[in-house]
Amino acid sequence: MNNISGIIPKCLNNWTTLAQNGHSIPSIDYSDIIPLSGDFYYLPNVDEEYLTWKGVRSKYKSILGLVKSIDLSCNKLSGEIPTEITYLVGLVSLNLSRNRLTGQIPSRIGNLQELDSLDLSRNQINGRIPISITRINRIGYLDLSENNLSGKIPIATQLQTFDYAYGGNPMLCGEPLPRSCPEEKNGPGQSVLVNKDDKDGLITQGFYISMGLGFAVGFWGVCGTLLLNRSCKYTYFKSLTFLNDWQYVKAEIIRQRILNK
Repeated sequence: MNNISGIIPKCLNNWTTLAQNGHSIPSIDYSDIIPLSGDFYYLPNVDEEYLTWKGVRSKYKSILGLVKSIDLSCNKLSGEIPTEITYLVGLVSLNLSRNRLTGQIPSRIGNLQELDSLDLSRNQINGRIPISITRINRIGYLDLSENNLSGKIPIATQLQTFDYAYGGNPMLCGEPLPRSCPEEKNGPGQSVLVNKDDKDGLITQGFYISMGLGFAVGFWGVCGTLLLNRSCKYTYFKSLTFLNDWQYVKAEIIRQRILNK
């Protein structure tokens, strides 16, 4: 909740504690040094913080050391989410919500296997939800709402339970949303139109239209000529008759040669 602007730095992977699993103690302990009568006394203390976790503001003390979290929410950050953030494999919570982030969700977001909470809501993120996100089995809170995401939601048990997480993305489809994807509407065994977001898609609606027009022009170009032009019709059927007789004679010659052997 500041006014931090600009892009997220790409040097995030330099945070070595977040870039490795484990190696943390539950609490963050330290001592206060109290001078008294010429001596120094050490009073043990345990650090504590209030953190927003899974959408709820809570106080953490005895397990604060295990909370490996990045929270840059409610700022004015812009640009894309840097790919380097996917190197922080020890990250447990990532909150970049309520910014002005653009681009796509990093394709290797699934590397964050320890992630329990992911909030990218209320940005301008576009593109598809990466399929690698299905590898995050421990995720307990997810919010991707109010973005420009498109395509089908990847199929994974944990992703289909977050029905609140995808609102405000009119181009998203598939469970748990009520909007069915094109392939679901066509049904099994039928042709599927490639999504507009697939840059290398060749089979589009225009492809089928041009194919139908080409067939109609070619079919009636031949059949219409035969029906309307009598000389062409006689020549065509005469050619078919000659070809049929030629094939019959050829087959008989081959058969006789086989019998003579």
